[in-house]
Amino acid sequence: MTGAADALPRLVVFGEALTDLVRSGEDSWRSIAGGACWNVARVAATLGVPTGWGGAVSDDLFGREIIDLSRAAGLDPRFWQVVAKAPLVAVVHQLDPPRYFFLGNDSADLAFDPSRLPEGWERACELAHFGGISLVRQPLGARLVAIAEALHAAGVPVSFDPNCRNLMDATYPPLFERMAALATVLKLSDEDLCHVYPALATEDALARVRALAPAATLLYTRGGDGMTAYRGDERIEQPAFEVAVADTVGAGDAFVGGYLASLLQRPAASLVEHVRFAAAAAAAACTHAGAHAPTTSEVQALL
Repeated sequence: MTGAADALPRLVVFGEALTDLVRSGEDSWRSIAGGACWNVARVAATLGVPTGWGGAVSDDLFGREIIDLSRAAGLDPRFWQVVAKAPLVAVVHQLDPPRYFFLGNDSADLAFDPSRLPEGWERACELAHFGGISLVRQPLGARLVAIAEALHAAGVPVSFDPNCRNLMDATYPPLFERMAALATVLKLSDEDLCHVYPALATEDALARVRALAPAATLLYTRGGDGMTAYRGDERIEQPAFEVAVADTVGAGDAFVGGYLASLLQRPAASLVEHVRFAAAAAAAACTHAGAHAPTTSEVQALL
């Protein structure tokens, strides 16, 4: 008989984990484990959802930190891969406004091999999340899009957060629309919307996105100005929770992780309840420096 510890996860998140090398002074830097998709996975796992993170990291100190934090969060070790490649690094040389570039030619993230995933994971998966720069880094991106399309065809709900960065150039909108059309849950920030559709007014851009996946729940976030959720004829406004902000790094990822956790743990809850839980998760993340994965008690304290 298969025990609970052997059960495959309900949620699988695919995409990058990386190390942010952040300039902290004229001649000083600090390294911080991160990556949008990995952040989402870590948040959902910390909130109690059995979660797998499908990605690859380097076999050096940067990769080891990501693996140590993955274990601490309770992510399923059968889904991550450690390879003898260089790490993916984001060099953040200015914080306000953010300025950064990526170091990652032939790096570990690109070596992720879907054939090494545990047998039967697709049948156990109740929800899969995709997004971030992983989708535009080849050959990884093509592999992940193929997984998303196969899951969608099999009836597995797909979540998508573009989390646009400067790697998403003028060729990105068709890929965005391809992924958005697969989505059951689509999280989109105001910055993402402007990045993908710079020539469209906000309402026109939102209408275009909603037309791509009419049955999807669209979560449109605006940072401190709150967010709007759209599902069918339903429209819900959720203000941001007022907290003492340490920084906003990873807030969007915490929102997604919180929403997916709420969706899986409380399937009978209303959209209002799911969105409020997600907003509380994002606010709780903002009370800590760096991409913090909030605990259930931290979220409940705000609720």
